[in-house]
Amino acid sequence: MGSPGASLVVWALCGLLATLAALCYAELGTLVPESGGEYAYILRTFGSLPAFLVIYTFVLVGRPAAIAAISLSFAKYVMVPLYPGCSSLPQAVLKGVAATCILLLMLVNCWSSRMATTLMNVCTITKVLSLLVIMGGGAVVLGQGRGRVQALLFTFHNTSQQAGHIGMAFYQGLWSFDGWNSLNCVMEELKNPNQNLVWALMIAIPLVTGLYILVNISYLLVLSPREILSSDAMAVSWGNQVLGAWAWLVPLAVALSTFGSANGTFFSGSRVCYVAAREGHMPRLLSMVHVHRLTPAPALLFTTMVALVLVILGSFNPIVNFLSFLSWLTYGTTISCLLYLRMKKKSLPRPYKVPTIIPAIMLPASLYLVLAPIIDQPQIDFLYVLLFLLSGFLVYFLFVYFRCQPKCLQVATLHLQLLLEVVPTTKNAD
Repeated sequence: MGSPGASLVVWALCGLLATLAALCYAELGTLVPESGGEYAYILRTFGSLPAFLVIYTFVLVGRPAAIAAISLSFAKYVMVPLYPGCSSLPQAVLKGVAATCILLLMLVNCWSSRMATTLMNVCTITKVLSLLVIMGGGAVVLGQGRGRVQALLFTFHNTSQQAGHIGMAFYQGLWSFDGWNSLNCVMEELKNPNQNLVWALMIAIPLVTGLYILVNISYLLVLSPREILSSDAMAVSWGNQVLGAWAWLVPLAVALSTFGSANGTFFSGSRVCYVAAREGHMPRLLSMVHVHRLTPAPALLFTTMVALVLVILGSFNPIVNFLSFLSWLTYGTTISCLLYLRMKKKSLPRPYKVPTIIPAIMLPASLYLVLAPIIDQPQIDFLYVLLFLLSGFLVYFLFVYFRCQPKCLQVATLHLQLLLEVVPTTKNAD
């Protein structure tokens, strides 16, 4: 954004957008009480083809790209302490560490769902504690009079006015709030979802927004704008200046945090895969579970392979921008489902109803986040996204609409099922 103040405003607005979008999803969750999130809502509102395109992008790109981006972030925080003073980390080593992270998480999730959830809980606690340490350190620096208060006095100097830059800034910020829609993916497993879904969203997202803003203020008090822009791992740079001999705690905490986030993405995505397979929109193999471990091994292996390819070919920022573009295209379509149901299905029972002004604001906001970067800064990556979506039409009509099932595919499925020791699930199994 070009200035500290503008970046803080973007952080706050990202939290507001995530909250408003989550409230729209809360109403959709009560109208369509099924697991699957966006896939289920678009399927029940607009039909099979749009829903297939959602699950097509989610399985082939969305979930693997999220895991790849988080793993690259994990690798940065692991490697920065090992290369002190190095302005640019060796890409081969960085990608090797990210790939190792992905393979370890695949093994954990294939071995035991209980182990995966335990790891997620431990990493979440570590994540919150690390944020509190950074906030507390910033407060101590300010109290000692060592803070860069002058940076905040000229807080909006050099702010970028370009729509594409603003859109990209929101992509990066909203990436950190990603997960606000995760509860909608497991609606069938929530207790008293009509009440608990809304309460969870209204408590969690504003709390996270407050943490993020205070942590960024702490960064601005300790680090200069040049140090912030040049740092590969900002929390490490902050720790080196504030914690002294204890600076090693920061990369350790952030590495555990990112490791847990990647693990959560591995874990939650299996629900959406199962719902899509139940509707015939995915190969049955990807919905199967291991005979003894009861884990979705084929889906996890497939996600791992795609994530490894993305890690090898890409880097953090392009992957996040690519993923955010796809995500907000899907979010905008999902929010339009709510407005459509408001007009066409007025008689549906609504245990929770969000004010109409909220989806009316979120729909153009989603369109802006999708279109502004394309119009202002056209990149070849967006053409790849368009071609990928167009390929989804071909796949849909061949394998879903006309039900083409080549014999070689059936034979391959049978052999992989025997090799991986997996079996189909029943509707209520997971």
